[in-house]
This record gives sequence, C-alpha cells and structure tokens, in this order.
Amino acid sequence: MKNIFRILAIAVLALTVSTETVWAGNDARRGTAGAPELLINPWARSAGWGSVNVANAYGLESFFTNVAGLTYVKKTEMAYSYSSYFGGKSALVSAATINAFGLAQRVFDQGVLAVYVMSMGFGEIDVTSYNSPEPGFNGTFSPTYMNINLAYAHSFSSSIHGGAAVKVITESTDNVSATGFAIDAGIQYVTGADDELKFGISLKNIGNTMSFGGSGLSLTMVNDAGNNFTVESRAAEVELPTSMNMGFSYDFLFDKWEQRLTVAGSFTSNAFLKDNFALGLEYSLLNKFQLRGGYVAQRNIFSAFDDARTTANTGFCGGASFEIPLSKDKDNNSSISLDYSYRSAFPLKGTHSIGATIKL
Repeated sequence: MKNIFRILAIAVLALTVSTETVWAGNDARRGTAGAPELLINPWARSAGWGSVNVANAYGLESFFTNVAGLTYVKKTEMAYSYSSYFGGKSALVSAATINAFGLAQRVFDQGVLAVYVMSMGFGEIDVTSYNSPEPGFNGTFSPTYMNINLAYAHSFSSSIHGGAAVKVITESTDNVSATGFAIDAGIQYVTGADDELKFGISLKNIGNTMSFGGSGLSLTMVNDAGNNFTVESRAAEVELPTSMNMGFSYDFLFDKWEQRLTVAGSFTSNAFLKDNFALGLEYSLLNKFQLRGGYVAQRNIFSAFDDARTTANTGFCGGASFEIPLSKDKDNNSSISLDYSYRSAFPLKGTHSIGATIKL
C-alpha cells in the first residue's frame, strides 16, 4: 500500500509541475524536430484506443507505448501490422504506408528479448526543379523511413516491470540520407487482488541529433572563367521528438463469460509538439474478443485552418481484436489474434490499420 501512495504522489507532483504547460507544449520548438515517424503508432491493437495503454501495454505492441510491457510475453511472440496513413488518395494527399514487424522471445525466467522493425513509404513522387517545375518529365523518387529497435524487458517482481530499447533511425531518398540513434525506457507497476490496477511511465526517443547528407545536397556550377566547381550545402541538424508518457489503467472484472472492462488514461508531454491527454475503454469477452475506443485530446484540435491547429488527427479512434486458439489444450496459451483500428483525421482521410499476432 505504501508503494501505491508513493506512485500516486509522484504522478500528482509531475502533473502539478506541468500544469501551466499541459495544453501548450513548447511553442518555440514546435514542429522543429526530425524523425516524425517515431510519433506514429504502427500497431493496430494499441492504436485503436489512442495509444493510451502506457500502464497496461503488453507484448510486442509495448514497443510504442511502454517497452516494459514486453515482460508479458510468455514464450514466443510474432506480430505484423500494416497501416494506410491518412487513408489513401484524397484531393490533398496520397496515403503513406507503414509496415511493422516484431519478434519477442523469453530468454530468462524474468527476461524477454525483442526486436522490431518499422518501415514507412510514400510511393512514387515526381521530381521537379526550378528549371522544370512541371511534374512527369523528370522521373520520380521514393523516400523511405525505417527504424530498427532492440529491447530487453525484465520483471523485478510480480508487481514491478521495466524495460529499455535501443533504436536506429534511417531516412533516405536516392541521393540523400540521414541516420540517428535513440533509446526508450519504461516501467510498469501492478497492484490489486487481481492485478487490476496499473501505473506506468515511459521516456521515448532520447538520442542524438540527425542531419542529412549525400550527393543530392551538392550542385555543380561554372564560374566566370569557364571552370566547373561543386558546391555542397550543409543540412541543419535536427533533434529527435522526445516525449514523456504517464498512464494508469483499471480492470473491472466479471465472472460471467470472463468479461473485462478496462478504463485507461494517459498524459504525453512532447518536447516539440503540443501535449496530449488520452482516455480509452476496452471491453473483452471470453478472453477472445476485444472492442476498444478512445479519444486523444489536444489544444485547438478542432480549430479551422490556422496557426492554432498543428495536427490532422481529430482524436477519435476505435478498433477490435479477435483471438483464435491454436490448441485445444487449455494449458496451452498459443493463439493468433487479428486486429483492426481506425484513427480519424480532417481534412485528410483517417488512418486504417490491420495486424496479426501469433503467440506460442
């Protein structure tokens, strides 16, 4: 009980200290960070309730919200997710595609080792230049974002779980690229007679600066004497989008049909964006079907096209999962789950995600 009060006191203190900036973030630095793909949740299950599961994340999807949740992997877990970011062709933009794959393996009684790869593509984009601004005459290029994560999570007791991840970030086109490195860390605390109350905190994307380089930043010119020379531009360095996340969850358990209703909330303090509050609900039936929804609140999220609004997302999200056992043996927890989620946006179309997870 003393530990519960300590965690509550820390959470209250943190919220009190950040009260003046909770709805503001850092105005002077807003939108100046690099690697924005690190802020996009590629996993269908957790995206369905606004990535609110900082306290109760479990399995490979913990890579995005709180890496400590990897400790819930029983033996082996594999997951894949595909997202159509901002929903396909519209009058303004074509969708980006996100592919995520992860593999986790329990290596010790209390330890889990995991790897996760996320790739984001933008299709073929027309090359234009000052002298040839019309599209369709200069070929195309295909930007690619990718990050590779390696993590280890450890259960210090039945109530305290922690984890850390190292990630390599790459962004590239045909002739320009950038590379960065970052770490994530998180901890979860579980209490209650049925482990129904959970708290969590995580730090994400703490790393070095990134800058682009390559032949695409050089230009060959001719001087007055008729000699060729090459001028190379230096790209500015950008910082990574660091964030701190705090969350809680509570499970309402019902014996009939093994029903569960989970209420979860989280607060995200972004170093380069407006801060977010999220609230989500998840209903589970027979431990086989889950229905979830959430809302991510941000200051001025519904403002019209002006400087007050800084995101295309409008906060509403929802999703569902269906889990299929792979064995008739009740003691064998192997299964495959199919997941879907939707995140609303305006004026762009929403984001659809589908995924599958195999537990062995």
